[in-house]
Amino acid sequence: MLEPVSTRVLPPLQIGPITVGTPVVLAPMAGVTNRAFRTLCREAGRATGFDPGLYVAEMVTSRALVERNVEALRIVTFGEDESPRSAQVYGVDPATVGAAVRIIASEDRADHVDLNFGCPVPKVTRKGGGSALPWKKQLFTDIVRAAVDAAEPYGVPVTVKMRKGIDDDHLTYLDAGRTAESLGVAAVALHARTAAEHYSGTADWTAIARLKEAVTTVPVLGNGDVWAAEDALRMVRETGADGVVVGRGCQGRPWLFADLAAAFNGSDQRVRPGLREVAETIYRHGELMIDYYDGDESKGMRDLRKHMAWYLKGYAVGGETRRALAMVSTLVELREHLDALDLTLGYPGADAEGPRGRAGSPKKPHLPYGWLDSRELDAEFEAKLREAELSVSGG
Repeated sequence: MLEPVSTRVLPPLQIGPITVGTPVVLAPMAGVTNRAFRTLCREAGRATGFDPGLYVAEMVTSRALVERNVEALRIVTFGEDESPRSAQVYGVDPATVGAAVRIIASEDRADHVDLNFGCPVPKVTRKGGGSALPWKKQLFTDIVRAAVDAAEPYGVPVTVKMRKGIDDDHLTYLDAGRTAESLGVAAVALHARTAAEHYSGTADWTAIARLKEAVTTVPVLGNGDVWAAEDALRMVRETGADGVVVGRGCQGRPWLFADLAAAFNGSDQRVRPGLREVAETIYRHGELMIDYYDGDESKGMRDLRKHMAWYLKGYAVGGETRRALAMVSTLVELREHLDALDLTLGYPGADAEGPRGRAGSPKKPHLPYGWLDSRELDAEFEAKLREAELSVSGG
């Protein structure tokens, strides 16, 4: 049950016809935000007694959906208790993106579709996709329009997630935000870094504030460096954002959504798990992974391995045990390694929080030859962009 509105930090988030009680969105992350991990995050948020946020599936490519790729269809298959269902689509061809969104909407595969214009990885940007694409203004316009038009007959809202631009000399977010708003998207989200920054340095929250000033009729969501509930509260206070998008901060910490749900509803309750609670979460994650892969234990365990370092960050677990958990292949083996931990250890405080994984350093974006020469797309580039329609989920 929600507390009285007067105690809440922000009102519910409205994404078209969808009301999200807590204005927090789980960012789509390739190889991370599958149904198993979304379940853990949603359960954590619900456990507070407050309405949970919006949990987005990992990115799926439009061509893969149109071709009915098995893994692509798995990505947009949701659990019975997932509501609202949220999918993210990537593509560089307006017709293919429109067709993919139509499949999702007409077949009732999701209640909300997000468009990816923020991916900074070279395999995407070198072909003009992801965070490189808004530089080509007409292409961006055509893709967003195709998606909105495809979803509109079915009442499915479309949103856009993007970065500031390619680099500090080629910023696109204000133009892209205003364009998306004019084409009928239900919200825009900004990761406040450029493609060149990748995940390095500090997110530029002032850019979120500028986007909020430019886009006035739909919600503006901020993304970048939300490691704790207090960061989320500070972001909305400093930028005026209508909500936050949380990515790397929740890796290995699905309970962060309990903290966020509480914080945005005026409560100071926070989850601080000891190692026993972490171990039980890891084991449940393993069970959910196997279910996600239709009972394939080996595949589920392999997918779980990447999460181990994130879950154990800050906890006094020896290197040998960490390596063993990172190589686990069965649930029995997982249970044995978890039971061997010192489960009496409490929460290690700040050591368990903060950035996850390697932020890396700024990188010169990989772009098609001559991409920055003009903001218009010529016929030669248009033909090459078809090659960017990857047949598998992107990064």
